[in-house]
Formats: sequence, structure tokens, C-alpha cells
Amino acid sequence: MRRTRILTAVLALTAGLLTAGPLALAAPSAAEVKLAADTYTWKNARIDGGGFVPGIVFNRTEKNLAYARTDIGGAYRWQESTKTWTPLTDSVGWDRWGHTGVVSLASDSVDPNKVYAAVGTYTNSWDPGNGAVLRSGDRGASWQRADLPFKLGGNMPGRGMGERLAVDPNRNSVLYLGAPSGKGLWRSTDSGVTWSQVANFPNVGNYAQDPTDTSGYSSDNQGIVWVTFDESTGTAGNATRTIYVGVADKDNAVYRSTDAGATWSRVAGQPTGYLAHKGVLDAKNSYLYLPYSDKGGPYDGGKGQLWRYATATGTWTNISPVAEADTYYGFSGLTIDRQKPGTVMATAYSSWWPDTQLFRSTDSGGTWTKAWDYTSYPTRANRFTMDVSSSPWLTFGANPSPPEQSPKLGWMTESLEIDPFNSNRMMYGTGATVYGTENLTNWDSGSQFSIKPMVQGLEETAVLDLAAPPSGGAVLLSALGDIGGFRHTDLTKVPSMMFTSPNFTTTTSLDYAETNPGIVARVGDLDSGPHVAFSTDNGANWFAGTDPSGVSGGGTIAAASDGSRFVWSPAGTGVQYATGFGTSWSASSGIPAGAIVESDRVDAKTFYGFKSGKFYVSSDGGATFTASAATGLPAGDSVRFKALPATKGDVWLAGGATDGAYGLWHSTDGGTTFTKLSNVDQADTIGFGKAATGATYQTLYTSAKIGGVRGIFRSTDKGATWTRINDDTHQWGWTGAAITGDPRVYGRVYVSTNGRGVVYGESSDASGGGGTDPTPTPTPTPTPTPTSTGACAVTYKVTSEWSGGFQADVKLANTGTTAWSSWALGWSFPNGQTVSQLWNAEYTQSGAAVTAKNVNWNANVAAGSSVSFGFTGNWSGTNGKPAAFKLGDQSCTVA
Repeated sequence: MRRTRILTAVLALTAGLLTAGPLALAAPSAAEVKLAADTYTWKNARIDGGGFVPGIVFNRTEKNLAYARTDIGGAYRWQESTKTWTPLTDSVGWDRWGHTGVVSLASDSVDPNKVYAAVGTYTNSWDPGNGAVLRSGDRGASWQRADLPFKLGGNMPGRGMGERLAVDPNRNSVLYLGAPSGKGLWRSTDSGVTWSQVANFPNVGNYAQDPTDTSGYSSDNQGIVWVTFDESTGTAGNATRTIYVGVADKDNAVYRSTDAGATWSRVAGQPTGYLAHKGVLDAKNSYLYLPYSDKGGPYDGGKGQLWRYATATGTWTNISPVAEADTYYGFSGLTIDRQKPGTVMATAYSSWWPDTQLFRSTDSGGTWTKAWDYTSYPTRANRFTMDVSSSPWLTFGANPSPPEQSPKLGWMTESLEIDPFNSNRMMYGTGATVYGTENLTNWDSGSQFSIKPMVQGLEETAVLDLAAPPSGGAVLLSALGDIGGFRHTDLTKVPSMMFTSPNFTTTTSLDYAETNPGIVARVGDLDSGPHVAFSTDNGANWFAGTDPSGVSGGGTIAAASDGSRFVWSPAGTGVQYATGFGTSWSASSGIPAGAIVESDRVDAKTFYGFKSGKFYVSSDGGATFTASAATGLPAGDSVRFKALPATKGDVWLAGGATDGAYGLWHSTDGGTTFTKLSNVDQADTIGFGKAATGATYQTLYTSAKIGGVRGIFRSTDKGATWTRINDDTHQWGWTGAAITGDPRVYGRVYVSTNGRGVVYGESSDASGGGGTDPTPTPTPTPTPTPTSTGACAVTYKVTSEWSGGFQADVKLANTGTTAWSSWALGWSFPNGQTVSQLWNAEYTQSGAAVTAKNVNWNANVAAGSSVSFGFTGNWSGTNGKPAAFKLGDQSCTVA
């Protein structure tokens, strides 16, 4: 189980791909770009989890309201009706990709509609932007942002400690935030709109994982790591008097204010030599519980203790469930049962082998029991059963020897929470998933409690490469960080296992033979063992190849169009080629080490390479390469290129940097010359999919900046015109690693993300209408007059609902025979609902009546096509659906 998270975005950052710029996170408005519009539905290719979940937060006053934070993949809200997680931060755009790292979450117990997220991925130079606190009044459906004058580290060492962000449970306009990097303690008194440093807080922290690390990653001061209010010391509407703050300082870990933050002092008598990962307060019994570790986590930790502080008397008690001498791990995850506050649980977060450990006490830490123990070594007795049938890959295909088991109870278990309204429900995060149980109290009765994944909807993989074969059982093949990759035969189902034999920790590249797609190759990283593998059955089964001398990492690989040979550019040595399945490799000549390699999709002996602004071509199966005379290509190595299926020598190249050549290039002569597309500002990926109806050229897809707008774009006319197919609510941070269309389904596109898994889009235009000729982009009149010259149909769907609020999607279809040049859809709410924010349309509301009008880029709706918009709203009592919709003066069919 890999102990680091993949840093895909960092590679792009160091190459200068990412630029700073403004981002409006409030319910998005339409992009100001004169491009054709299409309506896409976006989903995840299901993997379920796949990354570290360092924080789970339950609201203390509303049942079933819970949130989860991830280190690189954003924030999520629990949906009780479906037992799934809903992503909340997909609106984070390219220029602020760092805001997909969530260092802390806080749910307001006074007003449960309010939730806050402290965001930012790295505190060192890898992230060019500062951190921010996002605030939402509709449970994360939309956000507003308060920028901070320092960085936050959602993917930095110490990210499992917390929560660093907290809302005063008595006066909810007051919030505190613990900052890293010596920036101290911060406070907001206006519900997160503005922030200022608490000037008199006495300690900014001094602990760094590795002070000698010159990158700034491990050497950063982990700072202020948690804030806890003692709600019993305040009254409704008045600031809580007593506040505890945890500091990354082994000698001075806990501070307190008893005057609502006016003054602060070190808590006397506290233990030293350890870091307090959390501070959990039982106000009923006047106890503050603190799990300690000798390291900041989430991977490291060799010794630990548990302590209880009596807030009324100032007495400290060591309540460690095992003697310090017997620990080889630190403690971090800690929770109490709010229904039975004397019940406490804690985790041995850094116990990697043979398993993590959960401890439980029902007498405030006086005595403890373990989730598992030895009967006689190495035989284990478990108080739990595990069922991972919903995510079977969590076994990692392992068959370990006792006392290790598969699946594991977990690792990196820094988040652990008992539902404050349900003593039987507990959730905890691991390095790969969220586990949970709904019969936890079986532990106390002596019977086994059941653990299963509670992670559906939470997708947290970093995607490095994608391939969609034209035939065979595999719909999609993915190369992923940390868990290798998967073969999807059904995008709506979790695959049974990641790639194995061998099981790379990270797969860096994969390719299939275009005319023989049963043959697939992949390369990746592995601590020991081969770095290349092959399949002859479309990726269902694999066997290892042989590494040439010097290989240290995966690099990129290309398969000949017929599968007869391969060219591999691994890390650690130069480009290699082989006939057959890589049992013997030979060094390629004429191409530098580290080049990106791809194959021609027609000629089995033609391969291509790119390195440092130069394009290389081989016509002898990779034995020798010759540098092309092409000039004007990006000077750096942040480039992705692909050859078009079915046409020899047709190559598209995307990439570059803001301080040099940046865009999309096309070659029709095998890379001898390239032409830069003048209508593409910047491009970072390129992929191909099934051609539109009537077109002879495959559909192009790219993650790019076109017309001044960043997004995912599609062209059905060889790049002459482009359609933005995502919207501002679906941006997913950084999408620059890979993209591919589906060769079997027109309009379907697969998009890589750095922490939100594989996202795929389906076009509402299933027919793939449109031909090959470029069509001028319609320019709407300044104030278009709505027309309703054809029939219409409306689908109104409430996608999420909570106390006092909801989110809905509306799809308007043109079921007539003529196109619309503008549209205005009206309806009346039956129960007094009001729209709070609406995106992909403009709206007005008067009483119950609402009218939604097109924006400039989605005014034109062809016959047989549709357009969609969404909104958040408020309700009370009943949230009934509108019974009728009108387009102008015509009634629409209601689906």
C-alpha cells in the first residue's frame, strides 16, 4: 500500500502550464465565450474511493448531515437516502486547481445549511496560489470564497490532524482557522467573509517532518493543527468563552482561552514529547481527549499515547490502551459517542503491519478493548467482519500470511467518527476508502460488528493516462496513481480488481494495438519488480515483461498498430524497443532519454517521440529515430500527442507553457511539418472519438483554453470550430493529463482529473448530428426575443434535498421541427419555493412564477436537441414539483 499521494499537478506546475487568475465559485454563470453549446451529463467511471480521506465531519444538530474531505479530490456531502457521497467542489477551475485539496471542513451546528472548507493543496512552490476559505449557505451546492494571504496544505504532511477550521457553536458568526508555515491562528467574526490573524496567540508551531528537505514539502512548519470549543461555556448568541487550540510543538501542544479568544495560555501540566493530533471535547463529562503521536502523519508515527484532560479540575490522565513501550504507531483518529459520552474510540493510524487497530472504551478511557487481538501469534481474533463486495479491489489481490489479512481493516486511519445521533453508525477514512458500520454496539455485547465500504460517490484517484479500445470487452482502460489502474467493462460498476501481475503502485502509461486491441501494454512504478506488463485479452489478464538495465520507473509506452512490437521510454534509462512481449529490449538510437513515445495507428513500424521541443520519427519499428525539421513546437516537455486511427501520419500535438509556445498543432505528414491552430489559445490534451453523423473525420476532444475560456472542448470538423461541452459547475481543477473520446459512442468523452477520478461525459445529441463543414458560430442579438416555434418537453429533477434547501436540474428539449434562436422557460412553484442561485441561464422570479432565459452561448437549440440548467432553492413544508412549464406561450410536455 503506497504511502505517498501522486502529485500529478505538480508536474504541470513546474512546466509552467498553470497560471493564476480569478475564479467565481458562487453558483456559476455561463462562460462569456461565443462558442456553440451542447448539453452534457457528467458522471464518474465508478471506482469508489481510491485515495486518502483524512477528515469526516458530522453536524451536531441535524441528523444524517455529514461531510468528508480528501487531500487532493475536494469535499463531499453524505446523501442519506442513497447512502452515497455528493461531490461539492467540482466548480474549482484550472487556474485554482490547488483548491481541490481540502485541509479542513466545518459544519455549522447553529445553521446546518452553512458549511466551510479551508482549501489549498501545497504550502511550498508546487502550488502557485494562496489558500482560501470557501463558505456555503446551501450545504456546499454553491460557494463563495475568501482568499487568504498564505498557503494551505491539503496534501502536505500533517493533513490528517484537525480539524483546523471550527465554527463557534454558540455564536456562529465566529470561526477560527489554524494556519501552517508559521502563519498562526486566524479568526473571522463575519461568518467567514473576512479573516484576520489573532495577534496575541503565543505559538505558531515549530514541528516539521524533515527540516532538511530543500523542496519545502517536508520542511514546512505544520503550525496550528486543531481548534475545539467547549460549548458549555457559552450561551446562544454569545461567543463561547473556552477554546482549546492544538499546536505542532512537542513541548507546548495545547493552548486555551477562557475569555472568548481575548487572551491565551499554555495548558499547565500537559504531556510533552508528542504532537496532539486532535482535541475532542466531551462537555457533558468535562473531558478533553487528546491522541498523541511522535510524528505528524499521515504515514509516519512510531510511538504514541492517549490522554484525558479534566477541564473542571485541570487534571491530566494517561489513558493509553497500551503501554508506550509497546506501541510502534501513533494515535490520531478519536471520537466519542455523543449519545453515550463515556464511550470513546481511537485509532492506531500509523500501524501499517499487520493492520491498523481500533480501540474502544465505555468508561471514559478507564479500560479498553481492541478491534482485533491475537489468540496465539500469528492467529487473530476479530471483533468485526468485513464485506468489500461493493469494492472488491480493496483486497488488492493479496493473499498475505497471518497475522496480516486481506482486506485490511485499514491504514492511515486519521479520521474516525461515531454518528452523534446513532451509536451504531461509525465511519472512518483510510488511505483508500471510507469504511463504516451500522451495528457498532455489537462490539460491547461481545458479538461481531460488520464493516463495509461507505464510499460510493466519493471518487479520489489521480488519473495519468486513459485508453478506450475500439473493440473488445474493455470500454475504458485507466492508468492511475497509487492504485495502478482498472479495466472497465461497465462504467456504472466498480471493477472487481485493479491491474495485477504485476500490481504497479502507479501506472504511468498504457497503450493498445489499434488494429488488434486485444494486445495491451502498460508501464508503471513499483518498489521492486518489473515495470512493464502485457495483456493479450484486452486487459483482462496480465503478465510481466522484462526490464532493460537501469529502469527506475514507468515512463511512457507505445504499442505497434498490429501489436507486433513496442517502444518504451522508461525512467532511468534511454528509449528501448522490442519485438514480441518485451522479453528482450534494445536501445533505440537518435532519440533522447525521457522522450514521450507514441505509435502510428496504421503503420506498425512507425513510431513517434517528443522531447524538449523536438519531434522524432522512426520508420523501422523504433530501432532508429530521426529528428523532424518541424519548428515552433513547445520548448518544454509538457506535451501530449497522439496519432489518429485509420490515417497514417496524422498526428495531433497539445501542450506548452504560458512563457512560450502553447496550443494545439496538427501534422498530416507524419510529423515532418506541423500547423498550429490559430483558434486554440492553449491546449494540454488531445483525444479522438467516434465521428459525428455525416462526418468522415473522428471527433476531437481537448482540455484547453479557447476563446479565452478554460474548459473541455469538442470539434466535429477537424478543429475548424469548437464546442465547450463542460460548464462552470463541472471543472474538476486540473484536467491536463489525458483525454480520450469513445470510438464506439459518439459524444462520449473520458477526462482525467488529479483527484476526482475518471470523469466521463455523455452528449444529449446522441445522434451525433452535424456534418464536416465548419459552421459559423451564431452571434445572438443583445436582447434575444424568445421564440417558441416548435414543441417542447421538460424534465425537472430534484437532485439533492436538505432541510430548507434543495438543488434541481431542468432539461428543456426541442421536440419540434425547427431550431430555436433563443428560449425562455416559465413555471410556477406549487409550495412557495424560491430560487437562490441558477446557472447556465438567466432568471427572474416574481412570487411563485419563475422565468429562465438562455444565455448567449446556449441560445441556439436545434430540433431534436436539448439544453439544461440547474439551480439551488429554498423551501419549507413541502417541496413539490412544478406541474406545468411554458416555452413562451406554448405548453411543454412534462416528463
